[in-house]
Amino acid sequence: MGTGTGIVLGAIADDFTGATDLANNLVRGGMRCLQVMGVPQAAVDLSEVDAVVVALKSRSCPVEEAVADSLAALD
Repeated sequence: MGTGTGIVLGAIADDFTGATDLANNLVRGGMRCLQVMGVPQAAVDLSEVDAVVVALKSRSCPVEEAVADSLAALD
């Protein structure tokens, strides 16, 4: 994803709805939040965000794909 200097929280959600709900609550709580759909294929500037939420479709895909996507999101 790139390197950021102020990331306080990173989350990997298993669906778009949960990711959006979490990102919304973080913003309501005063955090600067970035939500991305899937694992970004290029570096993302995280220098001005406090939290990043990665929305995956891992709830509805085969286990091997879910694990691979989640591990890629973690990186």
